Amino acid sequence: MAGGLKEVRERIKSVNNTQQITKAMKMVSAAKLRKAQNAIVQLRPYANRLNRMLSNILSNLDGGGDTSFGKAREVKNVLVVVVTSNRGLAGAFNTNICKEAAALVTEKYGRQLREGKVTMLFIGKKGYDYFRRRFREITFITDFIPVYENVSYENVSAVARERMEEFSTGKYDAIELVYSRFKNAATVFPTAEQWLPVPKMEVPAGSKEKKADYIFEPDQEQLLETMVPSILQLSFHKSVLDTQASEHGSRMTAMDKATENAEELLKSLKIFYNKKRQEAITTELGEIVSGAAALEN
Repeated sequence: MAGGLKEVRERIKSVNNTQQITKAMKMVSAAKLRKAQNAIVQLRPYANRLNRMLSNILSNLDGGGDTSFGKAREVKNVLVVVVTSNRGLAGAFNTNICKEAAALVTEKYGRQLREGKVTMLFIGKKGYDYFRRRFREITFITDFIPVYENVSYENVSAVARERMEEFSTGKYDAIELVYSRFKNAATVFPTAEQWLPVPKMEVPAGSKEKKADYIFEPDQEQLLETMVPSILQLSFHKSVLDTQASEHGSRMTAMDKATENAEELLKSLKIFYNKKRQEAITTELGEIVSGAAALEN
């Protein structure tokens, strides 16, 4: 390591200031994480159970009722909804989501991509920043990037309703959600899920599990007309809440690691600075002693 004492002192000061910033960001993310984690932990069991029930119901319907959301058709046009954060400094959080989305598009919808029939809708800015430089053949929808700043049910469900309408009218034949599934502050999973058409429930051969046989009251058509859109909107909202909790957990972990790295760097710099000082003092003492000896002679 080169540089005089002044340069080392300036670097120690710079690293110390950076460490204070990372500590503050870690504390802010920890506070936000508690709120976001409570929201997703409370919602997830309810949403998962409803999704399973919806898949089960649509798997058992033989026509009748509003079952268009469960009907698969030839996939010509695809919409991929990518949910990321608006800010970085969260480790590989955003990059992992974008890589998952890129893999989905190139592997599952390669033909549609070559034909220019893949559209991406972004909730959060970082996803758009990633894809606009890499995939020129994709159509981008950026109108809903600001939704990530306010992830209330009303705000997010409005986006979901528009996408459901587009699927119903045939504008898109498949809609995929790509987001980050939250487990804990240190563990998140980039996830791609088919949102529409609703995947049918598959019971493995030989499994003891059976599909449920529901009795509809007051009637099938009226119940499905209300229930299916509500469950789909809730599922969409869950993916956004999952991503938000994952963001705060990833940022807290990244800032904690950055703070530890700054502490290690400060230790090394201080040791180097003390060695340099000792060398300077020793040199000065040697010069004084040599000067005094020369005067005596």
